Amino acid sequence: MFQLGNTLVSEELLEAHFACDLSQCKGACCVEGEAGAPLEQTEVDRLAKDYEAIAPFLDPAGRNAIAAQGTSIVAKDKSLETPLVEGKACAYATFDERGWAHCGIEQAHQAGAVDWKKPISCHLYPVRVKEYSVFTAVNYHRWQICSSGCANGAQKQMPLYRFVAEALRQKFGSDWYAELERVASEQNKKQ
Repeated sequence: MFQLGNTLVSEELLEAHFACDLSQCKGACCVEGEAGAPLEQTEVDRLAKDYEAIAPFLDPAGRNAIAAQGTSIVAKDKSLETPLVEGKACAYATFDERGWAHCGIEQAHQAGAVDWKKPISCHLYPVRVKEYSVFTAVNYHRWQICSSGCANGAQKQMPLYRFVAEALRQKFGSDWYAELERVASEQNKKQ
């Protein structure tokens, strides 16, 4: 781990290679797991405000889940999350004719219906951010369903931190990301 401002960053962000390979995983991260996508309070507010613009991009099952549960939920541990369809897929996931999962919020963004891409936790994945009282932890979350992303990243020699560069800039700012690039460059010189 190394410190950047008030963040503690796992060196795995610099060492691991990753690039999503949707043709292999088919968007499994939107379907698998035991909980919805983590949300920040600002995203909860945006989902409530923008839901009518997002709804046309969602599958009927997702709209039904949101009608029953709300645009976001509070989990047992008090964290904020997206609702799920029958305990599985994110309610905002849509499925194309091949059965591949896509983000309905992102589709609404691409169509110009909303001015934000998707929840930052989804945009950052497989990087996970955990807020503590005095620092923020930035870690690589390894999950077997993303093994094709690891293989694809290794083949392309795509460092994980560069794969999620846009999301890291969005979350922490351009200055923070520039410092991360500097640390990565220094680490590469040592190898």
